[in-house]
Amino acid sequence: MTSGISRAWAPITSLLPSRADLDRMRRDPRRDLLAGLTVAIVALPLALGFGVSSGLGAQAGLATAVVAGALAAVFGGSHLQVSGPTGAMTVVLVPIVGKYGPTGVLTVGLLAGLMLVALAALRAGKYMQYVPAPVVEGFTLGIACVIGLQQIPNALGVPKPEGDRVLVVSWRAVEEFAKAPDWTALAFAVAVAVVMLAGARRWPAIPFSIVAVIAATIVAQAAGLDAAKPIGALPAGLPVPSLSFLDTGSLGTLLAPAVAVAALAALESLLSASVADGMTVGQKHDPDRELFGQGLANIAAPLFGGVPATGAIARTAVNVRTGATSRLAALTHAAVLAVIVFAAAPLVSKIPLAALAGVLLATAIRMVEVGSLRAMVKATRSDAVILALTAAATLALDLVYAVVIGLVVAGALALRAVARQARLDQVPLDRGDHSAEEHALLAEHIVAYRIDGPLFFAGAHRFLLELTEVADVRVVILRMSRVSTMDATGALVLKDAVEKLGRRGILVLASGIRPGQRQVLDSVGALEPLCHEGREYPTTPEAIRAARDHLEHAGVLPADPAPKTSTTSEEAVR
Repeated sequence: MTSGISRAWAPITSLLPSRADLDRMRRDPRRDLLAGLTVAIVALPLALGFGVSSGLGAQAGLATAVVAGALAAVFGGSHLQVSGPTGAMTVVLVPIVGKYGPTGVLTVGLLAGLMLVALAALRAGKYMQYVPAPVVEGFTLGIACVIGLQQIPNALGVPKPEGDRVLVVSWRAVEEFAKAPDWTALAFAVAVAVVMLAGARRWPAIPFSIVAVIAATIVAQAAGLDAAKPIGALPAGLPVPSLSFLDTGSLGTLLAPAVAVAALAALESLLSASVADGMTVGQKHDPDRELFGQGLANIAAPLFGGVPATGAIARTAVNVRTGATSRLAALTHAAVLAVIVFAAAPLVSKIPLAALAGVLLATAIRMVEVGSLRAMVKATRSDAVILALTAAATLALDLVYAVVIGLVVAGALALRAVARQARLDQVPLDRGDHSAEEHALLAEHIVAYRIDGPLFFAGAHRFLLELTEVADVRVVILRMSRVSTMDATGALVLKDAVEKLGRRGILVLASGIRPGQRQVLDSVGALEPLCHEGREYPTTPEAIRAARDHLEHAGVLPADPAPKTSTTSEEAVR
């Protein structure tokens, strides 16, 4: 009884923190505390910026970084993952804010969290490995472009124009700036971005994002520049958890956006965890537990006014590079940000919006790995098409549609490549059974085809066209032993080919049909004309002898009073 209960609870307990996690956090706490502090310094301007970009304000970004960052660190499937608001999620949230308002975003986040927990319970994390690399690269490139375009209004110091299409909003912002240009905000944004990019290249260990933001804030305050608008007042502390935003009447209309947010959170979090694995030796995340942790994080964040969260690739990379060894680093990052929320809110509220725009512009630029893009484009034409199409769809549509389109196109191109592997080769008949004169006559009236590779819907009709074009023969032998895969479409096409050849007076024989193929062929009735008329044989030599008997009976070949036994191995002609 006890063992039965243990087995029933095992799938659930495997998603929960274990004693091993605690032991790991005790190994080198000093390194983890230092790494967490560094990540917090890097994450502060990003959390503020993504909160502002989402439309819910800087306080929403901070709340997400603290609450979601802590819960995902404890319950997630990676020891080194750092979670919080991200640019990719911001891209999805902007149209949701425009259509449903802030309360709609909070409800969507809660629903997405529940969906992620359900995905974890269904063990869906393993399917991330099937997302092709060109889709991921195109997705990342598209996100980088969208994040950069989203910063244009703040970088130019103009109010954000109406609209939910980033290309349209950006163009309108440029038009508004052109009417009465004020270069102050643009100067702040460009200066911050340049300091971050140039500084990181020369001294990568220094968090230039916070250095640049502090410098920009000091200059703006000292000079009293009205054009450098600050982010505004922030509450000193986190709000009391509440479900007051939840409108049960609107749940039905918010399900589709919630699916999009959950899909993105799963994709980006598992991708970020994989990146962390690749940057270390011996690390391997648990994808299902990662979904569970992200689910809990997204259920809790809206209760504190936070936006949906995911694993953050940039912050995770900083965490790994600064020597993090356990979850303590990500927990420290969340704790430091919580201290800032409670103790330094008045100072944070004075940061210019243009400075945050500069941080996000630099982040967008750093997201683009030129080397990876170049390698992907050079790999194959299909990879280049998938990458470009995914990036364009991300920019023109939205992220979830972009990933779906990329996956569909990648799947179609993969099927096309697999279908091309199927070959229908005419093969020489066994010379060991016949004299040279007999073989010449056989070759004139009997053709043997060996089908190599998969015979399924993607290439079956091409196979039918090739097979039914045979001419000037009396017997066709189909050698089936090398068919690797067959589906119902392939079986129907084979049946159709047999019937079409039969109507032309051509006898079709088959050899080497495997048990798995037999089930598919039998299900669509393709075996009926072969089995009932005795035209199916275990080996090709038997089929050849049957073909000779048929031609002799029809008077095409002279009768052989003493047929010879084949000296050729059956395996060679199957």
